[in-house]
Amino acid sequence: MAELVAAERAPETEPARESAHRPAGRRFSRVAVVHDWLTTYAGAERVLEQILGLWPQADLFTVVDFLPDDERRALHGKRAVTSFIQHLPRARSAYRAYLPLMPLAVEQFDLSVYDLVISSSHAVAKGVITGPDQVHVSYVHSPIRYAWDLQHEYLNGAGLARGAKGWLARAILHYLRIWDQRTTHGVDLLVANSRFIGRRIRKVYGREAAMVYPPVDVERFCPGPGREDFYLCASRMVPYKRVPLVVEAFAQMPARRLVVIGDGPDFARAQAAAGPNVVLLGRLPAAGLLGYMQRARGFVFAAEEDFGIAVVEAQACGTPVIAYGRGGVLETVIDSPDPARATGLFFRERSVAAIVEAIGRFERHAPFDPQVCRRNALRFGAARFRREFLSAVEAACRASEEDERDDGGDGDDGNGTGGGRAGARRESAALMEA
Repeated sequence: MAELVAAERAPETEPARESAHRPAGRRFSRVAVVHDWLTTYAGAERVLEQILGLWPQADLFTVVDFLPDDERRALHGKRAVTSFIQHLPRARSAYRAYLPLMPLAVEQFDLSVYDLVISSSHAVAKGVITGPDQVHVSYVHSPIRYAWDLQHEYLNGAGLARGAKGWLARAILHYLRIWDQRTTHGVDLLVANSRFIGRRIRKVYGREAAMVYPPVDVERFCPGPGREDFYLCASRMVPYKRVPLVVEAFAQMPARRLVVIGDGPDFARAQAAAGPNVVLLGRLPAAGLLGYMQRARGFVFAAEEDFGIAVVEAQACGTPVIAYGRGGVLETVIDSPDPARATGLFFRERSVAAIVEAIGRFERHAPFDPQVCRRNALRFGAARFRREFLSAVEAACRASEEDERDDGGDGDDGNGTGGGRAGARRESAALMEA
């Protein structure tokens, strides 16, 4: 199972009111924030940083917390309450191997003293147990990818398509699907990180979700002094990101240079596919990544991603994108023949030939305007996230209080459903349409 999980704006002038949460209504004074696990500072942790900025007094819970000290500053120095998995053998290096125990682990967190529970979930965090007098809002990066529609892709990528280990993995994923679907009933409001994930939530959970795009640091990611003649691919090297495929495609184009930034289980595969025109730098500090994004001719992205923060960061640097045309990138990249609108282009299948063709098309395209790319990225700033997510949480809190007032009788609104709960769903639908 370890292999399987591994395979897994206007300018920001918001008023200071976002720096501390003002509880909606008469309660919600005690807040718990639940995150899947803390081992590195990546996209989900950027969301967590903003949530903790809104509720700085919240207590933090996570399955394991091995975040390096130099990255903990982004989380305001908080250390999490962890589960029993934190203390199991080799948990620091092999926590993914304990995936079958993670549902049990998050269910052991006693959150009964909290009025408001916020989960940041791409795996198990939304499965924490809450009561009828608590409000649970879950920001869903994705339903568990490797348990649902991407199961077969993950099994193949992890070498678990056949054999006894493969059947064991399928049995565990079957159990995870049942648990994942059941625990959705304990969430008052689901918030998707893109319309794409909203559709996945509807398919998997049978529920509508509000939609709030994740925050991108469009202030730090900004255009640099000039461009150089190389393409950039920056990503965690897990199978669904398809970094070795990008490397293999550039090996077929020896006249074009590719720089690859990132580390992970697929690093050796990418290294084996690389030609002399491909440079693999491994993991770099944030300043190093920024410099390459500012100088690159184009940013190449082959994942079917939930949202794709790196794609928006590249555009914030004025760098156009060549991306696989599925998933969240369809909401963040504009493929247009009009240079006044275009911020990149898509390839429609993940193959070496398709990427080679897309690079040729990219180079024949009218020049991409860095300011157009940046203007598109500004739609996804952190201020927008804070404003819209706070609004969603406050709507869920108001709906819960309406539910309590309706409970003067039996809480029924006359058609067999709780009035407040129906109100929460109406507000969720309204937020989805916004």
